[in-house]
Amino acid sequence: MSARIRKLIGMVGILAFLAAYVAGVATLGDHIPQRWYFELVYYALAGVLWGVPLLPLITWMNRGR
Repeated sequence: MSARIRKLIGMVGILAFLAAYVAGVATLGDHIPQRWYFELVYYALAGVLWGVPLLPLITWMNRGR
């Protein structure tokens, strides 16, 4: 598979994942206690952890340059 096709597939996958992730985080965010420190921890973790599941996809996209 060419690098161009891998990057196209990866881009679509990343956008689809991020759309679902944002929807999930927002939906779950409605169910956490309404205290500022709970919200701070929840959204700080959610803002950082989105990249972890994408690392294998990004590695695959950049393989075989």
